[in-house]
Amino acid sequence: MPLKIIRNDITKVKADAIVNAANPNVTIGSGVDATIYKAAGKDALLLERKKIGVMHPGEVAETPAFNLHAKYIIHAIGPVWKGGTSGEVDTVAQCYRKSLEKAKELECESIAFPLLASGTYGFPKDIALKTAISEISGFLFNHDMTVYLVVYDKESFEVSGTAFNDISSVIKEEDIVEPLFHRREIRYGNKKSEILHAKELSFGSTLSSADLFKVDMAYTESEEEALDEDIKDIIRAKEETFQEHLFRLIDRKGLEDKDVYKKANIDRKHFSKIRGNVNYNPSKRTALALAVALELNLDETKDLLLRAGIALSKSNIFDLIVEYCIDHKIFDIYEINCILFKYDQQTLGA
Repeated sequence: MPLKIIRNDITKVKADAIVNAANPNVTIGSGVDATIYKAAGKDALLLERKKIGVMHPGEVAETPAFNLHAKYIIHAIGPVWKGGTSGEVDTVAQCYRKSLEKAKELECESIAFPLLASGTYGFPKDIALKTAISEISGFLFNHDMTVYLVVYDKESFEVSGTAFNDISSVIKEEDIVEPLFHRREIRYGNKKSEILHAKELSFGSTLSSADLFKVDMAYTESEEEALDEDIKDIIRAKEETFQEHLFRLIDRKGLEDKDVYKKANIDRKHFSKIRGNVNYNPSKRTALALAVALELNLDETKDLLLRAGIALSKSNIFDLIVEYCIDHKIFDIYEINCILFKYDQQTLGA
């Protein structure tokens, strides 16, 4: 998946590059910086850090990763929060951009970020999150790389805005009782009654057990014939598969494959798998991600999902959140994923 938000200790994450919220001076700081030095090996890492020298806010530089599950540590210098009037947002955005460019330069296929400057530097967590998502998503639209945004605990992750507040209200107040499917029923009771009535008239009296057996056999044959015809009708009326319908929608909207899989937070290989298999069966997360990428309305989304045997439920928090976002035309998959993550739900994408 191109962007994955995970809750973990960043020193435990396996990625080609780990980004460190570094101290500008050649010394071991606190928070993420101290944790990374300890896990990587303090002495060896500090020796490499001395070769870089003093750094300034917005600058990045790489060192080997030593004992981490990575090839490189990219040291990024975030700004101290001063109320937002001293260019802090631009500076932390620059940290993300330069770190991603450095990872590309180093031919990394994956990179893991903490939420930069949101710890001891006092950056508001909701602003830090929006800045991170904006810069990472912008980079991923033009480049292929797996990016992890690593959050240590729930207190480190804040989502704000009208959509988040409204969804909180919806989840608390929603009546969760709703049928998932309206199924077509095939009844044969009338056929059996007609057969039984005809037999009774012909015998002119109550039917014997042998006669009843004949009636049951006639009913069974009639039932099977009717069922067979219904199944043939269903097969003849077979609609497009999920895959066929998906690519017809893409063509109708005049989109390129890249436009869709990037907006859906799906990697190119997975999307190629979808295109190559007419009977592709998606997970709900993937199907909804594609619906969001195509900016389908709620009815169109439900139609696309039903072609894969998937339905939305009022009893499921994941479904409630995504349905709210689609219904309110929130089609930024990263914004949706932040809300899902906050509620401990799986995020959209492959």
